[in-house]
Amino acid sequence: MAGRMISGAAALAELVRTAGETAEPGVHRMLPVAPELSGLLPGRGLRRGSTIAVATGRSQPASGGTSLLLALLSEASRTGSWCAVVGVPALGAVAAAESGIALGRLALVPNPGPEWATVVAALIDGVDVVVAAVPGAIAPAIAGRLVARARQRGCVLVPFGHWDGADVTLQVTAGRWEGLGAGRGRLRRREVTVLARGRGAAARPKELTMWMPGVTVRPPTLPPVAGSAPPTLSPAAGATSPAPAASAEILMSWRARRTVSHQHRLAAV
Repeated sequence: MAGRMISGAAALAELVRTAGETAEPGVHRMLPVAPELSGLLPGRGLRRGSTIAVATGRSQPASGGTSLLLALLSEASRTGSWCAVVGVPALGAVAAAESGIALGRLALVPNPGPEWATVVAALIDGVDVVVAAVPGAIAPAIAGRLVARARQRGCVLVPFGHWDGADVTLQVTAGRWEGLGAGRGRLRRREVTVLARGRGAAARPKELTMWMPGVTVRPPTLPPVAGSAPPTLSPAAGATSPAPAASAEILMSWRARRTVSHQHRLAAV
């Protein structure tokens, strides 16, 4: 099932109503994230009512924000949460599905128009996780109202772009591709370094290096224990071959799987 493309107030209201009917308020105050990312977040998950920003644009020196964003949503979506993405027209159903997101519980609002804040607020009322691409400078009063609304409704607000005052901000600071050699070959996976910084329990910055699509988390400052054997991981059940996407970043979007099958190779864009 393709992600729901939302256009118009009636469709938005219907989506919020449907998501609200299937939600279980108060049952799970912490939404899960993939183990690869859990060490970066207080409580090792997405706490309902929190604001978790994903840096992008000029403030992000290394690309990879879209892949990181999809990785952040994948586990919560897979385990039953509703997600909405506002203002990211380049993000499509193929990239979301490759990342492990359940398309039947995904709403896409690619072009919210001048009523961006109204659309985001309406989705906060009924959706578990709301991603909102930040359309330039946002008045502090509007940002504060959205954060307060998310806290009151138990929604996880994920600003995609610069956002002052987020509980945690995740940012890809470095990355390298693997798979190309001597001018030929195929892009297979990408190693990225992700930095987490914030306030309160997240005031102390954390950084780790991981693969996208990835199974290996490598804390940069901790050497391996002598004589220890690497863990053995099994592929996630139900993994399917990926389809090409429109750009290298979306094509190589992080998949919520425990291993990378040698049969799943992505052609270079």
